[in-house]
Amino acid sequence: MGLAAQNTSVITGNFQSNGNFFIKDSAIGAAATPQYENLKFGAESWLNLNYSNWGFDIGVRVDLFNNSNLLNPNGGVFSGQGIGRWYVHKSIDKFDLSGGYLYDQIGSGIIFRAYEERSLLIDNALFGVKAGYSFNDNWKVRAFAGQEKRQFSTYGANVRGLALEGFIKADSSNLSFAPGVGVVARAYDKETIDRIANTLGTYPLPERFSPQYNTYAATVYNTMTAGDFTWFVEGAYKTPDVLNDAANLAGAGNSEIQGKLYESSGYTVYSSLAWAKKGLGVTLEGKRTKDFSFRNDPFVVGVQGPVNFLPPMAKQNTYRLTTRFSPATQELGEQALQLDVRYAINKKFSVNVNIADIQDLNNKELYREITPEFTFKYKRKWQLLAGVQVLKYNIEIYQGKKGYVDAVTPYAEWLYKFTPRKSLRVEAQYLETEEEFGSWAFALAELAWAPHWLLYVSDMYKVKHADPESLDPDKVKYDGLHYPTVGIVYTQRANRFELAFVKQVEGINCAGGICRYEPTFSGFRAKISSSF
Repeated sequence: MGLAAQNTSVITGNFQSNGNFFIKDSAIGAAATPQYENLKFGAESWLNLNYSNWGFDIGVRVDLFNNSNLLNPNGGVFSGQGIGRWYVHKSIDKFDLSGGYLYDQIGSGIIFRAYEERSLLIDNALFGVKAGYSFNDNWKVRAFAGQEKRQFSTYGANVRGLALEGFIKADSSNLSFAPGVGVVARAYDKETIDRIANTLGTYPLPERFSPQYNTYAATVYNTMTAGDFTWFVEGAYKTPDVLNDAANLAGAGNSEIQGKLYESSGYTVYSSLAWAKKGLGVTLEGKRTKDFSFRNDPFVVGVQGPVNFLPPMAKQNTYRLTTRFSPATQELGEQALQLDVRYAINKKFSVNVNIADIQDLNNKELYREITPEFTFKYKRKWQLLAGVQVLKYNIEIYQGKKGYVDAVTPYAEWLYKFTPRKSLRVEAQYLETEEEFGSWAFALAELAWAPHWLLYVSDMYKVKHADPESLDPDKVKYDGLHYPTVGIVYTQRANRFELAFVKQVEGINCAGGICRYEPTFSGFRAKISSSF
């Protein structure tokens, strides 16, 4: 009976494809790259298949990149195809065994996180093996070793780690603990050490040092639950490592930027305290980071190449203009606090206030945001959400431009349901600032016919603004330009097809708290996704 139950084949999978058709538009700066001048088209696709039988889980993923600009959106072109991932997993009694390209993390990811984020072409899966053992239902240990993925190859550095996690519940009470401890070691290969040594040889004698092959990072973390309270805290330390002072550049992409190399140990402390009861929820987060850039190659900066993941400390905004000035995590030094309060006054009306403040370790302001927001629901007919974002953004640190951006962005979203299957959603936003490109207005209308059709149209308008870098006060920068988007989406069960004409201004693109700078885009975008 047991063998028969195990002998059941299950095949699942998914497919995703993105296509970009580039149309040159010099007026908005969409020009002078290979995509606009010659190639005209770029695409990336992923086909993932998973098979389960006899207690085995087996998977394979085929990746295709055709003149893709995902790896380096600042004019770079990447082409390649092959097996992007494969894995085999098997549980044997109390043992858990895996091999291939593996995703995992320790704690909140501060010392190790192998994960995928396709919108930024992040895929640093660990190519190696992992073994776990369950002592009982509450305590588990796992170890892993391998090299992290770099497109269709791997970085030269070797990564290995060990983690012990448990769960403790006090008898006859609502008090529980989920402690954990982990350690990760990263060893550079000889080629990387030689490159570091050659670079250091060009420095003055007082700035030279002997690079170490091995760097170790250790972390201790715990989640305590006591009634309505949940408290997570994690502290991590990293032994002396080769750091690159270009590591904080948000626009680095996958470029190899030669900043100044130096050696330092580092630490990160992160904590989150949450309380919720009777419609009221409060979350307070704090983090302090010093020299915690932990990378497979110190010369590869930006979103590519990290061994770890540092939790972001700003609100994960979703609207077009509220995301325009998003702060990238500063690996070499930042201290931050974030407070989020949500209160449902009744079934119709709720409010939310989010406050975030990020500084460097010398108390210099990097980012400050205050966003009050409310939601009002009228029966099941319509819903209104409105708020205002007030922020201060150090654009010199985050984008390499001059000074600060002080911006106020009121926004509103109205959802009206004609019938249970037909609805209209409207957005309106206005970003008021005198810095960078000045003020912007944005509007969107989205008409949905469930379960198949979605039609949307939007426009981002550049309000007249004097160029702050020009001595001529009458000169304007991108004066009165429109950035329209028109798109249509068709959904059939687990299949989704989208085609849109897009004009998009340069700015920061964030996903999951990871941010990078992207240039202006003009052209058509096609997307296909399917699960089976």
